[in-house]
Amino acid sequence: MYPTLFQIGRYTVGTHDFFVLLGVCAATLIFFYEADRRHMLTDQLAAVAVGALVFGALGAKLSTTWQYVVLAPEPSLLGAIERGGKSILGGLAAAYGGAILTKWLVGYRERTGDLFAPAVALGMAIGRWGCFLTEQIGTPTTLPWGISVNAQLASHIPNCPTCASGVKMHPSFIYEIIFHACSFGVLWWLRPRVFVKGELLKMYLLCYALFRFGVEFVRGNQIVWGGLTRSQLFLIPSAVLLCLYFWRQWRRDVYRLPSLDSIALQPYGSDHA
Repeated sequence: MYPTLFQIGRYTVGTHDFFVLLGVCAATLIFFYEADRRHMLTDQLAAVAVGALVFGALGAKLSTTWQYVVLAPEPSLLGAIERGGKSILGGLAAAYGGAILTKWLVGYRERTGDLFAPAVALGMAIGRWGCFLTEQIGTPTTLPWGISVNAQLASHIPNCPTCASGVKMHPSFIYEIIFHACSFGVLWWLRPRVFVKGELLKMYLLCYALFRFGVEFVRGNQIVWGGLTRSQLFLIPSAVLLCLYFWRQWRRDVYRLPSLDSIALQPYGSDHA
């Protein structure tokens, strides 16, 4: 709807990029605030955060590059950078992998999931405003909170055949913004209350996978197989793996409530993000 947020002289500030950058900055501040509060702030941890950001950005871009290559009449590297899309699911997966890889490279063994979880949730809640203002809104609806746009605004929304003037649509990105904002609040409250270190991020990712699978039905993305979108096909094995992880943890009695003394004496932890 609003691809350009504002201009500074000759420089155009894109709406999507602005909110994504704002979300990244907010997530970074929350991450390092938590690290400092937990007395975990080190150069190695900073390297892990940078690794997650770099891999996340690359994953978000590369996971959709193939679509640009297929559709562009004369694909090029510059064209892929400028006109290629971005996938938040690809970015999250790559960021997770990037954090694990960077931890291995720098020899960092502390668990970082509890640091990343609220940071990612807040960053997503902010960044999704850029998606709402620039991307396909959702499928048609008769619900009272459905939104419609005029013909002029509809002309700025790519790949949205339902964005005709007067047609009410699901505000699918608003659903996501509410989910991530609420997730941030819950995760912030849970920080001192989850005694198994590092689990917050996996809890958040599983909840988001289930939520996103459902919201895809009203987003209006292309159906590719069995009535499902590409995102849903990606989310099915992701959610299954996370469920298997929690089932394994439960079978191992990891979630058995420890005594208060053992919680006080327990080190922050090790292994993966």
